[in-house]
Amino acid sequence: MTVRNNTHDAGLAAHKHKSGHGSRRDYMIGFLLSVVLTAIPFWLVMSGVLSAAPTAVLVTLLAVIQVLVHTVYFLHVDTRSESGWTLVALIFTAIIVLIVISGSLWIMYHLHGNMMPPALPPTAAPPM
Repeated sequence: MTVRNNTHDAGLAAHKHKSGHGSRRDYMIGFLLSVVLTAIPFWLVMSGVLSAAPTAVLVTLLAVIQVLVHTVYFLHVDTRSESGWTLVALIFTAIIVLIVISGSLWIMYHLHGNMMPPALPPTAAPPM
């Protein structure tokens, strides 16, 4: 194991990487946070302690937090790796994805409003 670590460290030094892979402690913290962030939404949905709208908001919020946990603890994207360029690339990607999703929703909403026929008023029941 030490030969492999020495080879890996030498490889990191040769490529001028300032940060290596995460430690076992980092992986365990990430794993435990992921389990907790998965169990809470599961419990919220299965127990039904909240109504549908707050449950959906909480599940979405916890999903976003879990994405951040995976990004930091498993993908090792932070300000230290690659002099912060991986973080900049991730933020740029998130902005582009947000623009694409919100633009698509905006286009579909207006297409629906402009292309669908107006709803007919309800007709009265025929007299018997």
